[in-house]
Amino acid sequence: MLLLSPSSIFAPPSTSRIRPSPIKSMALNRSSSAPAQRRNGMSALEARISLVIALASQTSSLSQKLLTELTSETAKYVFPKRIFESRNLEEALMSVPDLETVKFKVLKRTDQYEIRELEPYFVAEATMPGKSGFDLNGASQSFNTLAGYLFGKNTKNESMAMTTPVITRRTQSDGEKMEMTTPVITKRAEDQEKWRMSFVMPSNYGSDLPLPKDSSVTIKEVPRKTVTVVAFSASPLSFDSDEGFVNDEEVKARESRLRTALKGDGEFQVKDGALVEVAQYNPPFTLPFTRRNEISLEVERKQE
Repeated sequence: MLLLSPSSIFAPPSTSRIRPSPIKSMALNRSSSAPAQRRNGMSALEARISLVIALASQTSSLSQKLLTELTSETAKYVFPKRIFESRNLEEALMSVPDLETVKFKVLKRTDQYEIRELEPYFVAEATMPGKSGFDLNGASQSFNTLAGYLFGKNTKNESMAMTTPVITRRTQSDGEKMEMTTPVITKRAEDQEKWRMSFVMPSNYGSDLPLPKDSSVTIKEVPRKTVTVVAFSASPLSFDSDEGFVNDEEVKARESRLRTALKGDGEFQVKDGALVEVAQYNPPFTLPFTRRNEISLEVERKQE
């Protein structure tokens, strides 16, 4: 018979008898680390989903902004404003885009013309190639040059708002002080057979306009002046104008008629040396009979 001492009966069991096996230990380690790995995996997935949602939201916001801006700009042409009083049916059909234009005050109105006092404004101008003020190629080159300056080709790389009208004006010399109206202005130098096209600058810049990078573009201030104006739509039925666009023959005929009409005015007369200006308010896609064009000459009050 084996006799056991009390100390051996109540002694704690040997640690070697209850030590877990290596296999069970590895299984326990894997099971305890799996939830943490799953939590980390879900966190990364959530981050990716959150990023995709954020990008989608940003893209949607940008698209809505661009769409809003496009709609706003389109509305300026689709829903034009009427800032001129109509003297006849032809003028009643005319419309101009809802863009900034030169401010003026009407001093006198007759059945044949209107006398306006124009407030000062700034223009960017470029000399047009060729002898014709309304030659399509020359006009396109000048327009693109000025548009380049307006939309970022300047020292501030800044895009400015489009205004109206485009002014085409005849000039006497390169040193002449330019005086223009609201549209794009094309002007011709009598001695050099040159015309110049001008864009009216947004008034919020004042004299603090960015300088053009293109040396062919110059910035000038147009002082306050008084002009006589006749409005007309470029109808293909009038003066045989090509597809409703203004041409040189039409300008000459209307200028002659305006000068003749002013001879009978008891208050105003055409200023000596005044050269014709043509203001065009509408984009090319405008229907001919709804376009607004203006012929103008600088005038002065007659001496009593």
